[in-house]
Amino acid sequence: MAEPTTTKLNAESHLLLEQPLLRLPYELSRKNFKSLQRSFEREQSHVLSALKFTANVALTGQPAPKTLASLGNMISRLQGFKRKIQALQEEEKVLQEHSRKRIQHLKDLYDIPSLADVKYDEWSRIRLDRLLVDYLLRSGYAESARALAREKGIEALVDLDVFVRCHRIAESLRNGDTTEGLAWCQEHKPMMKKTSINLEFQLRLQQYIELRREGRLLGARQHAQRYIAPHTDSHFAEIHTAAALLAFPPDTTAEPYKSMYSSSRWSDLANLFIKTHHELFSLPPQPLLHIALSAGLSALKTPSCHSAYASSSSNASSSITTVCPICSTELNELARGLPYAHHTKSYVENDPVVLPNGRIYGRDRLMQMSAKIGLENGEVKDPTTGEIFECTKVRKVYIS
Repeated sequence: MAEPTTTKLNAESHLLLEQPLLRLPYELSRKNFKSLQRSFEREQSHVLSALKFTANVALTGQPAPKTLASLGNMISRLQGFKRKIQALQEEEKVLQEHSRKRIQHLKDLYDIPSLADVKYDEWSRIRLDRLLVDYLLRSGYAESARALAREKGIEALVDLDVFVRCHRIAESLRNGDTTEGLAWCQEHKPMMKKTSINLEFQLRLQQYIELRREGRLLGARQHAQRYIAPHTDSHFAEIHTAAALLAFPPDTTAEPYKSMYSSSRWSDLANLFIKTHHELFSLPPQPLLHIALSAGLSALKTPSCHSAYASSSSNASSSITTVCPICSTELNELARGLPYAHHTKSYVENDPVVLPNGRIYGRDRLMQMSAKIGLENGEVKDPTTGEIFECTKVRKVYIS
């Protein structure tokens, strides 16, 4: 295991995992602003047209009730727009408050001078709670995540509502319902233009497949003309295959039509939605807990961690007990597929010697341990493998 060379806190390295913490509120605020902008432009156009019409009605001397009715409709529409603005304003206040608390949470890190400071332990505990909540939300345990966030007082530092909605829509797709998924696509249509994934097309294609499965050929053709044909330039091959689907019944064994009828497509659509959702809001595809754990395990991992003689836990003849977390039974398998840490310094004991089996120890520690277990003079025991060698076969090592 690598030994720390300094306790100075490097705040910048801690922020590598924190981009989603600030990015998501920003993306949500940006979405709200774009939504408000589109609504304003739409209402402005309507109000100007309505005012022009009302003025013409009044100037032509038409009955007053008609003018008043036009004004009433215009006022009613503006009141609805006002309610929408108020709802967006309240949502914006919450997002700004969350952003303020998240910035303060990251700012607190820069006020901690050392890794040994008690404030760093407190900050790390908050981050661990955040990572656990993120993991629970991505795994679908929304209530557990909400309870943990409430207990730790970190509701403003986690994105409960965003992940809850994401999981709900993904679950509806797994259950064979495209309604919520299409509504989400319509709501985020301007944002989806920057992604390479056309989720809406895939959902419309699935609707077409279901219409064909039910034997509604006319409805399937009409659906294809309205929703699928406009994507001919970007999805020509899929549309060509979908058109031929009309000639194959649901129980066909011919590919690729058999796969198109497969119920596994719903799970694929749910996964595609989650991928699109995370890409849209700049969220990592894996839980942050997995990323942090992988980085931590890799930083501590060395080739000896997976040696057959790693510790007393894996070798009954070993007489040492390692304090390396990677060598523990709990983490050893988790770290097996990870890369080794990159170390620029090596740490060796004083007066190193090499045994015939190639293992290196400090001479003093080797002799003391051999004497302690009662070996005869002139013999030493490898504390890791349990092998016994004559002292004459021990060679001194020179570090160059």
